Amino acid sequence: MNKRIIFLMGPTASGKTAVAFELAKRFSVEIINVDSALVYRDMDIGTAKPALAERVKVPHHLIDIREPTQRYSAAEFCLDAKRLIADIMGRGNIPLLVGGTMLYFHALKYGLSELPQADETTRQQLLDEANQIGWEAMHQQLAHVDPEAAARIHPNDPQRIQRALEVYRVAGVSLSELCRQQGETLDYPVLTIALSPNDRAILHQRIAQRFHSMMDQGFLAEVKTLYQRGDLTPDMPSMRCVGYRQLLQHLAGEISYDEAVEKAIIATRQLAKRQLTWLRGFAEVNWFEGFESTSEIVNLISKKNHHGASSQAHKY
Repeated sequence: MNKRIIFLMGPTASGKTAVAFELAKRFSVEIINVDSALVYRDMDIGTAKPALAERVKVPHHLIDIREPTQRYSAAEFCLDAKRLIADIMGRGNIPLLVGGTMLYFHALKYGLSELPQADETTRQQLLDEANQIGWEAMHQQLAHVDPEAAARIHPNDPQRIQRALEVYRVAGVSLSELCRQQGETLDYPVLTIALSPNDRAILHQRIAQRFHSMMDQGFLAEVKTLYQRGDLTPDMPSMRCVGYRQLLQHLAGEISYDEAVEKAIIATRQLAKRQLTWLRGFAEVNWFEGFESTSEIVNLISKKNHHGASSQAHKY
């Protein structure tokens, strides 16, 4: 392996974890988590966190490193990931970065440009406007000044809408433009692998099946335990994770159980759509259908190991 690292990316429910474990059987890898939900302790079922028994077999990093009350930024991820990549390579292993938080992947590969610090006056102005016209109208404002960010940010995500508009008003430049300005990038070549069924209906079916499976495993009880702690609020990043947000609404008596399940599945589909939008912005992506493509993925990695130079990305 000539100092290459592997990105294993894809929308939620595309089979990344299963493929990662298969790759671990064939290559000397250590897995770095690139999922902003898996960093939180006590959030296991709803995040589809790999079982502890599996994490013992294959070294995993950046899982269970924060309490649900805490934040974990893209900048913190980049610092942690770069340190881990150097450590893993120093042990003669391959860093395999696996997850669906595309902002983390993007920041690590292309650099995280410096964004304006929070401006409380501007934030309050935006909140006042939102209270008058609603967040959907604020999202339309964002679409006018930063259509790329608006395509990635859901109209029901007020915090990210507020931040993107704040950056534009403070800096006079859109968040998307600032993010294109390169910061410190990786010093190693990256083999980028993306998993996604060609048929979107298949992905939607997997999302629904997985969510129902999570409910069967006790997801509601997990959220109830978090709810009863008393120190978690709906605006915390951990509680905005899909599934958790909707089940919290149910436990608070705002929506029925069936509504919570339906809203969670819809929100997960919308997340997958945004993840795919991010993915299409990455260069030299090798696309695969999913777990059924594992042998082709193994062949690709083996070829890169032997020949080093990157061949043109392809889609299966």
